[in-house]
Amino acid sequence: MKISSDQRAKWQKIIKAHPEANFLQTKVWAEANRLMGFSPLIEITDHGLFVAFDKHAKRGHYLEVPGGPILDWDDEAAINAVFTKLKKVATDLNCAFVRIRPQILDSKENRAKLAKLGLKIAPMHLAAEHTVMIDLTPPEDELLANMRRQTRYEVRRAGKLEIKVEKSNTEAIFKEFHKIQTQTAARQHFIPPTLDVLMAEHKAFQDNAMIYKATTKEGEPIAYGLILTGNGEGDYYEAASTDLNRKLPGAYALQWQVIRDLKKQGIKRYNLWGIAPKNQPNHRYAGVTTFKTGFGGEVTEFIPAHDLIIDPIRYKVNFAIETVRKKRRHL
Repeated sequence: MKISSDQRAKWQKIIKAHPEANFLQTKVWAEANRLMGFSPLIEITDHGLFVAFDKHAKRGHYLEVPGGPILDWDDEAAINAVFTKLKKVATDLNCAFVRIRPQILDSKENRAKLAKLGLKIAPMHLAAEHTVMIDLTPPEDELLANMRRQTRYEVRRAGKLEIKVEKSNTEAIFKEFHKIQTQTAARQHFIPPTLDVLMAEHKAFQDNAMIYKATTKEGEPIAYGLILTGNGEGDYYEAASTDLNRKLPGAYALQWQVIRDLKKQGIKRYNLWGIAPKNQPNHRYAGVTTFKTGFGGEVTEFIPAHDLIIDPIRYKVNFAIETVRKKRRHL
């Protein structure tokens, strides 16, 4: 990524000016994706910025802009300028479409803004569209009191059982996490990230990527969580667990420790990263939704992923494939 020092400073200034932004449009995430093999395309202007990732898949070639673009969504001139540039970049790369999911709330007004630009709601989600956000600014006793009664009980039970929670970001703990998550994925039927992806995140985020591990007092592993931080937000980005988590409140102890640690670091909000949409009991995330909503946060719905269509014929093929996949994966 060849970015001048002036552009880097401008990039950071824009991100800081938009508190809704998290790590998804930062230099760190761009570097992580570069290490994963996805070329980041970075445009920084007076109107805003976008970090797009060049994706080549069997279903088509497209650009992905998670958590972006970052701009003033009340400024029509800024919106038009950024999307004109985005469309040109995608056209020059011969992409079939561009998929975006800005950090703006889902509303009729925001959907109308994207529709006016000619965008279409995507068949697949992108970057935790439905999530739980916990405001970390209240004191600890208030954060605990805001939890669901059963959640609070499990947090306290974890203390009585002397469940320990530690954090680390060594290569060894990332490899251990990958091993346990692979086992978790086999039980719960999801596709986990590869070790190469995890190690790319480890290298790019450094101290802003931590693996939390909950164990019994004898040291047996119960639950794991990969926590990423950026721009005042902590994110519960990946998780894993052993069979012990079915009967011991390791995941509850882990979350409470994360909340306390993030608060001490001055992080303002905690994103639990992905729950089922309303009235979708068969959704793949339905099982974790009750758990995540128990911690007293606010259910937040960002605008769904939208596609800017560049090549209508190739896009139709992609749309058909993804629509089938969505049904099969219960998303």
